[in-house]
Amino acid sequence: MPERTDYPALIAGHTTVIKMINSGESGLAVLTSLLREVEPAVGAAGLVFVEFTPAGGRVIAATGSAEFVIGRPLPATDPATVCLLAGPPVREVRVDAIPGALADEVAGRGLSRMIVARAEIGGLTVGSLHALYPAGEPLDASQRAVVGYVAACIAHMYGDQTGLPVHGDGPVVAALADGLAVVDRDHRVRLWNPAAAQVTGRPADEALSRPLPFPLPPPGQVLDHRMADGRWLRITSGELPGPTALRVVTFRDITDQQRRDHDRDLFVAVTSHELRTPVTVIKGYADTLTDHWESLSDDDRRQAARIIGQRANELARLVDRLLTAATEHRSGGEPTAPFDLVDALRAAVADLPADIRHRVVLDLPADLPKALGDRHSLATVLTELGTNAGKYSLPDTPIEIRAEANERTVSFRVADRGIGIRPEHVERAFDRFWQGESGDRRRYPGAGLGLYLVRQIVEQQNGWVSLRPRAGGGTVAEVRLPRG
Repeated sequence: MPERTDYPALIAGHTTVIKMINSGESGLAVLTSLLREVEPAVGAAGLVFVEFTPAGGRVIAATGSAEFVIGRPLPATDPATVCLLAGPPVREVRVDAIPGALADEVAGRGLSRMIVARAEIGGLTVGSLHALYPAGEPLDASQRAVVGYVAACIAHMYGDQTGLPVHGDGPVVAALADGLAVVDRDHRVRLWNPAAAQVTGRPADEALSRPLPFPLPPPGQVLDHRMADGRWLRITSGELPGPTALRVVTFRDITDQQRRDHDRDLFVAVTSHELRTPVTVIKGYADTLTDHWESLSDDDRRQAARIIGQRANELARLVDRLLTAATEHRSGGEPTAPFDLVDALRAAVADLPADIRHRVVLDLPADLPKALGDRHSLATVLTELGTNAGKYSLPDTPIEIRAEANERTVSFRVADRGIGIRPEHVERAFDRFWQGESGDRRRYPGAGLGLYLVRQIVEQQNGWVSLRPRAGGGTVAEVRLPRG
């Protein structure tokens, strides 16, 4: 670790990131690259960025020795979350002074100190940046200053809202109440209430005496308008009596309603599209058996029956996934209990579709500690991850399943040698109905539900799941559960 900040390396790294931004890249890819460039410049063993929303935080980017925490949630009530959001904006802390399982696990990796810097916009915290260090010499003041500077840079990225926040609906865009404005005949703002600032993100000093930042509907009419950052406003207006030709404008954030309407329409479209293929195949083979039974050989009949059975199983599984994803939450399921992860994984592999099962290569230690969770749900998790790995890789390539444990968690990885995943997609892949490709030219079928369900299942068991590109090509999906 350098005794002080390596400024030439920092400037060179920052220049690389700026070039990425200028070339059109944004969001998580730029954020991750920034952390990778800063890590050696400040002599850290690893950097971590936690994104915060009103519901809590989640690790969305990490480098070096800290990569293992990617995807880890931090609920709003977690003692570690409370600790991270308190105190000075930039400070040095001992890891063992932070309560919670995550800090214990980090300390167990030999990372005993960290510099914490909050990323804030207008006094609202959008995230926190952590530079982790092993025990050693005291940290230089320049290292703390640089970490604070980088946190401010990340906050600026959130302010631009170019690909960030990753999970959307962050505190910067949260609407607490209806906004109200009064505008003159030139549509310049004369009055701007606090809720208007909250809904639009524009404080009063940036809004007053300036044009209204969205279209103005005719008096008595309603306009739904999409802002440049993707949010939707429902706007109404009316004339104020008197000679000044003033108009009063009210508006509210309806992004959630628009999203629900979009999800409903998307659900109908996905359902009709994904059900069409198995239903068509089943009907075709059933008609063939009915109309040509006598002319078919026994082998042809058995083959037709096998295909009907296979497609019916696919149809049943698809319907179950669609119905599960149509709700906002899954049922609580079975209570968590200690179980043998190795035995559960072997059983789940045996139930995989044949075309996936024969490609699986297992690396499961005999002395793996027990995991704490719902053993029965593991089959669903592995089926979704295995199917995903098979779909995005060549038929003759292996799908590797490996398990391991540390002091706090038991985990397994499903790795393929397929097309891989882009860094900016590693979190979006868990969104309901999201797919990397869309339209009629999609090369890979699917409803975009598998990873969404996996995350729901795993997090209900106090675990977490993450994706990352694999060195040399391919994707690694990792599931971590508490030790039993």
